[in-house]
Amino acid sequence: MNIAIVLNTSWNVYNFRMGLIKALQEQNYKVTVIAPKDEYTSRLIDAGCDYEEVKLDSRGANVIKDIGLIFELVKIYRKVKPDVVLHYTIKPNIYGTMAAKWLNIPAVNNVCGLGTVFLKKNFVSKVASWMYKISFKFPRKVFFQNNYDKRLFIKNGLVKEGISDILPGSGIDLEKFKASGNKKSGPFTFLLISRLIHDKGILEYINAIKILKSEGLDARFQLLGPKDPEHKRGIKNEIVEEWISSNTVEYLGTTDDVREFINNADCVVLPSYREGTPKSLLEAASSCKPIVTTNVPGCKDVVTHNYNGLLCKVKDSNDLALKMREMFSKDQSELSSFGKNGRTKVEQEYSEKIVIDKYLKTIKSLVS
Repeated sequence: MNIAIVLNTSWNVYNFRMGLIKALQEQNYKVTVIAPKDEYTSRLIDAGCDYEEVKLDSRGANVIKDIGLIFELVKIYRKVKPDVVLHYTIKPNIYGTMAAKWLNIPAVNNVCGLGTVFLKKNFVSKVASWMYKISFKFPRKVFFQNNYDKRLFIKNGLVKEGISDILPGSGIDLEKFKASGNKKSGPFTFLLISRLIHDKGILEYINAIKILKSEGLDARFQLLGPKDPEHKRGIKNEIVEEWISSNTVEYLGTTDDVREFINNADCVVLPSYREGTPKSLLEAASSCKPIVTTNVPGCKDVVTHNYNGLLCKVKDSNDLALKMREMFSKDQSELSSFGKNGRTKVEQEYSEKIVIDKYLKTIKSLVS
């Protein structure tokens, strides 16, 4: 049996889906990854995956241009002959589903998050909703990463409730992410892990840092994640360079393993405007780190206010600074309690095993 996984980057597959891929391989499924080629493609091949390149621009929304994806994916699916196709992210979900329907291949979709098009009600969001409504008539199963997104799709008639289900994001490897056991020394350290785009609340984080520094708060403020200036909502390189040169924030660049940076932080911050289930918060909670994040879908699923972190208002630098200052002021026992509570929460609700078991059960029902 051949299972195809279609995503917008090979990086995304390698960093978020390898647990599922290994589980499929252990069940003697052949796994074919269909994604744009990048520096992680060779790692997928080394992990035993077959690979097919697809040209897919994840940065913008051009419906006319993207329609060509349907024909490209039809060609690839004919060549690969998958028994089931697993789609992730907006464009594979929409155009990949249409290609799979064309060839009568069962499709399983995963709405990882609504993306930037749903943050504003405009022409683009209306077109995206229409495309979802058309394409989501055809998948055999649609997984959502939080109840808010699921209810929104059902309420707006974008998907039938009978094929909808909830997954705890991509899950978390509880053995890989756990408390380091090392007592941290030095200044209190805040860490934000994200691609540098506006919708992750990067500007709010920078403004909150400026507020806290003006008040004399003795802390370190770090930012870890790739620059993406070509993205429609990306932050320009010159702006990031100004933050660095002015010592506003410590920019840590990118990494293949975030554990060292999480373990060296006292608090992980994510002021995102909306999420599916944010991976960085799962990694932080699993690593017993307190969290400050926004009171929005996805983020508030992972963080319970005053239990394993603090929730702030969205797009509000002042309230973010207030919550960061509150976290800074807590004593070590309170911070440790938040960390332990976060670990308990992800153990009970977000284990990667939950995700893998649901996928295996769904695939077996389709191929049988």
